[in-house]
Amino acid sequence: MNGKVCKATRNVAIVGPYLSGKTTLLESLLSVTGRISRKGTVKEGNTVGDSATEARQRQMSVEVTAASTEYQDICFNFIDCPGSIEFAQETYNALVGVDAAVVVCEPVSDRVLTLAPLFKFLDDWEIPHLVFINKMDRFELTDDANGNSLRSVFDALNSVSTRPLVLHQYPIGKGEHLTGFIDLVTEQAYLYHPDAPADPIPLPESLKEAEQQARTELLETLADFDDHLLEELLEEIEPPQEEIVQDLKMELGADLIVPVFIGVAQQDYGVRPLIDALLREAPTPETTAERRDIAGDESSTVAQVLKTYYTPQGGKLSLVRVWQGKLTDGMVFNGARAGGLYRMFGHHTQSVSQVSAGDIIALGRLEGIKTGDTLTTDTGNREIKLPIAEASKPVYALAITPQKRKDEVKLSGALTKLLEEDPSLVWEQHGDTHEIILWGQGDIHLQVALDRMSRKYNLPMTTHLPRVPYKETIRKSTTSHGRYKHQSGGHGQYGDVYLDIQPLSRGEGFNFSESIVGGVVPKQYIPGVEIGVKEYLSHGPLGFPVVDVAVTLTNGSYHSVDSSEQAFKQAARLAMTGGMPNCEPTLLEPIMSVGVYAPQEFTSKVLQLITGHRGQILGYETCSDWTGWDCVSGYIPQAEMQNLIMELRSLTLGIGFFNWTYDHLQEVPGKLADRVLATAGNGNGNGKS
Repeated sequence: MNGKVCKATRNVAIVGPYLSGKTTLLESLLSVTGRISRKGTVKEGNTVGDSATEARQRQMSVEVTAASTEYQDICFNFIDCPGSIEFAQETYNALVGVDAAVVVCEPVSDRVLTLAPLFKFLDDWEIPHLVFINKMDRFELTDDANGNSLRSVFDALNSVSTRPLVLHQYPIGKGEHLTGFIDLVTEQAYLYHPDAPADPIPLPESLKEAEQQARTELLETLADFDDHLLEELLEEIEPPQEEIVQDLKMELGADLIVPVFIGVAQQDYGVRPLIDALLREAPTPETTAERRDIAGDESSTVAQVLKTYYTPQGGKLSLVRVWQGKLTDGMVFNGARAGGLYRMFGHHTQSVSQVSAGDIIALGRLEGIKTGDTLTTDTGNREIKLPIAEASKPVYALAITPQKRKDEVKLSGALTKLLEEDPSLVWEQHGDTHEIILWGQGDIHLQVALDRMSRKYNLPMTTHLPRVPYKETIRKSTTSHGRYKHQSGGHGQYGDVYLDIQPLSRGEGFNFSESIVGGVVPKQYIPGVEIGVKEYLSHGPLGFPVVDVAVTLTNGSYHSVDSSEQAFKQAARLAMTGGMPNCEPTLLEPIMSVGVYAPQEFTSKVLQLITGHRGQILGYETCSDWTGWDCVSGYIPQAEMQNLIMELRSLTLGIGFFNWTYDHLQEVPGKLADRVLATAGNGNGNGKS
């Protein structure tokens, strides 16, 4: 872009499922606009998108990539978004800041369902979007053996969108191969040429009827939102092309329709018409700001962080959408001073001095600022907070340990930066198992995060499945006696207690009381008894924390010189050690309350999945805000949850998901409990049955 000031800006996200060709489309867009002289390929690892090391190693997008170009004096900021469901949070965070999205998909009817979560997000946020059906060179224009055709793909797309789709183009083929298209607005036919603009050609006679039918459907859909156009159609008046274009612009900008384009990004087929449509019909940044109720007050600057990067050379970079005012280097936002203003092009940056409202730019060294934050220069009391994408709940976990013990001190700082870059990661130090657990959206997601820790922070990790935080309780009551007597010269140690140990109902926890009569245990020593009991309960006879137990101090004795609180604590531990094995200790496992969401055609498989994981099904119902989806609710033991998300995605084309919360503890079935205890006794840290 060479620092040239453009007349206007368009901010466009490129989104779609894994392997649909998004990064290839970005490469083609940059090529046809002259931003790059030679297109890279994902296979060769030299594309502008997927510039991160982890992306190139896996040949897949793992984070948002920004790239700017210029076309007909308009600055285009393209945001290439990951397609894998495990990195969907990256996509959603970026979509919040764009004016329009291009949804890339393959011409395969059976895989269109994978677009359902993306379409729902776009529709919920009312983000204008177009569809680009890519890889049409692998597509038979008539029905293939699997029933695929443009009509079947189009109908499948309509079934997962709450907005009506309209064909903007109609394909031209030679035999079964795509050779060109017909623009349904101008009715001009074009012949494709690899890596070159298409040539206008006469409209083929054989396609006139099909073209007219497709065009009529386009006009009738537009007329649903335009009474004047409807009158023209009823009176059989041919509407002017300018009116059709204006309708497309108005209705796309209001997120009322979804125009559909076709092409082959790898050969630049259909890419020029796509960017022409974005130029002509996509909403401007001003329109988007107005739709988001952002006033456009120039007295202060308002921006929002879409993505955070930590780069080896430049440190922290925050990719932001400027919603209001101007932005210059050195400005102070929320108490943090920007240290550099950059336009991004993959992993390369170019310094700029100033940008205006509507642009997407990177700010350097905004310490304390995280993804989703609203940035403002307003120093008054008015708090500005723009809406952000809802955070994805973690569904997969690994316990992590630095390979080098000396690196433990660096771990917390590295994890903090890692979570700034990727807010869909969560980490915790588990209170029961004392493991550091990294949570995310799947195995690939966590492996990418661990690779980053090793590469960026020189913190290689060893991992294992997290231990299940089993507990134990008792079934029977008992009375136990403990006496601690120790003499080693001078004052000795003496404590003597009798304890009643009783089970409590599930969930009541721990209760300690005393019924001492006649001061046989002085009051100053009773807290020591309670401490001794609690210390023992942290590691019961089965080796796990004990819950739902009541202990009553009923009797005892003391020595006027040798007794102490410490001695009574030891006596209590001895009493618990002797008594608890007589109370029929039993193993408990945590049970999660789970809601599993999937398209209705997969509901029966979801039911089988839950029961196959020792789950209890509570019921299922239609999702009120998601047409054609069911939510199955149930209980599943935590020990069965580790691979649940991978199995669910395997059953549901990758789009099923679940929410979970801890609910209660439940006895582990006998044979399974024996296996868990045998595993724990062998020193296996997994605890997974």
